[in-house]
Amino acid sequence: MRPRVKICGLTRIEDALLAIELGAAAIGFVFWPKSPRSVDPPRAKTIVDALPPFVVTVGVFADQQVEDVREIVQAVRLSVVQLHGNEAAGDYESLRRPLIKALPVRAGIAPPAFADIPSDVTLLLDAHDPEKVGGTGRTIDWTVAAGIAATRPVILSGGLRPENVAHAIRAVRPLAVDVASGVEREPGVKDAAKLRAFFDAVAASARE
Repeated sequence: MRPRVKICGLTRIEDALLAIELGAAAIGFVFWPKSPRSVDPPRAKTIVDALPPFVVTVGVFADQQVEDVREIVQAVRLSVVQLHGNEAAGDYESLRRPLIKALPVRAGIAPPAFADIPSDVTLLLDAHDPEKVGGTGRTIDWTVAAGIAATRPVILSGGLRPENVAHAIRAVRPLAVDVASGVEREPGVKDAAKLRAFFDAVAASARE
């Protein structure tokens, strides 16, 4: 089965519309101020307002106060909250939005590392970086990721590109894949040719 695709780190309407046209199930906006892909709520809302109906919009946050996150969620009208820091997912249940929790994948990681993340919270597997929050461009160990994916549905991230995403999908069998830097011309600016190539590769993975 073909995994869903989330295009993250969007800052431009044209990139969001192309992603949806190509088949993205979700698009993501980074609200962590230190990210090179950070977008302010008014700009994000402008993009969301331009989208067709039923598109899933995800806000990415890292160790930000629940009330600050709530304010952005309501202002932008976000569908889903993605937590990418050291925060506990349970602290954000009051937002009444589906939650995604990023799990840094290191060699030797085992189920106890994510046993305290509620089963109704979707895991996103990404590269570990103490300074950056996603968008590192580094791949993770797909064997380790596959072991986690065998226990619960996961979104696979970390260094995915048109050249490697099909192989990653076959190795891990994720529910969805998430890409930011792998389809960019520069941080926050997507490359149309790379976007098309990425979706072509995801489609090809389902035929193999």
